[in-house]
Amino acid sequence: MNGRQRLLGAIAGEKTDTLPHIPISMMIAAREVGASYGEYIAKAEVHARGQMAFAEKWDIDQVSGITCPTTEAADLGAAVIYYEDQPPAIDEEHALLADKTRLLGLKPIAPGRRMTNRLDTLRLMKQGVGKEKVIEGWVEGPVAEACDLRGINRVMLDFFDDPAFLGELFSFVYENAMAFALLQKQAGADVVGVGDAASSLIGPGLYRGQVQKWQKKYVDALHSMGLKVRLHICGNIGSILPFLKDVGPDILDLDSMVSVAEARLHLGSGLLLSGNVDPVRVMRNGTGAEVEAAFATCYSDAGHAMYAVNAGCELPRDTPVPNLEAMRSFARRPH
Repeated sequence: MNGRQRLLGAIAGEKTDTLPHIPISMMIAAREVGASYGEYIAKAEVHARGQMAFAEKWDIDQVSGITCPTTEAADLGAAVIYYEDQPPAIDEEHALLADKTRLLGLKPIAPGRRMTNRLDTLRLMKQGVGKEKVIEGWVEGPVAEACDLRGINRVMLDFFDDPAFLGELFSFVYENAMAFALLQKQAGADVVGVGDAASSLIGPGLYRGQVQKWQKKYVDALHSMGLKVRLHICGNIGSILPFLKDVGPDILDLDSMVSVAEARLHLGSGLLLSGNVDPVRVMRNGTGAEVEAAFATCYSDAGHAMYAVNAGCELPRDTPVPNLEAMRSFARRPH
């Protein structure tokens, strides 16, 4: 099987020759082609080349258009701080929607420079490896994008002080994200990741009452476009695991503090789980033997089925070669 067949087959619950290998590679992919991360962010050709080179070297089943969480917000006019060799960051002091009345003037937009770069990257990867590997696009989830536009502290207060406004903001970012996702589908994406890191910061009551329905809308809309969905929520989502089954993603990434066994218990046998090996303590700072042992535990906790090899989050760019080899070796070993 090639990577495309393997990952799409695993999502469908089919028996595959080996486990899917789907680590999140961003800064490490830029390093693979000798580029700074600033270049990787700014130039579609560099991004695509880095993804394809890293995936080829380490036998990864997909290539991804993800760069950082600021892409959509930047094109909407948010203040973004750029760095030469690390991911850009939202300037929350000058948040676009610090004044919530500005939401009335925002409209879902045609792609600007950053979104266009992602579309161009997907086209280049589709042309280069689309027959062999899954092409992954990316959008920001409702809470994450709301925080990028308004500032994380303001959004956390809005959950209590102005839930009606927050619903309007979630509706806006949903419309913008789905318009962007459709363009990514047209550019060649097979899977779209939904990154909603900030939703791990709220408790189960707020999640179920104000966020779950929006994440489900994302997943349902992406499925209606013919896309598979990878839900990525950084942080400890243990308290909201019982509600994620109804959200319905095809792949759920688990951060290192989230139990794979608990996720399987709550989400059932039909969902492809990935993670939760600690990207720093194990992937970067551990030994090859520790990496293999960690993945063996994850696979066992997943019930020896419906599991994709992936660290708890992005691979650090200085992950040692023996540890990358251990990760690949575990994925490619017959299970």
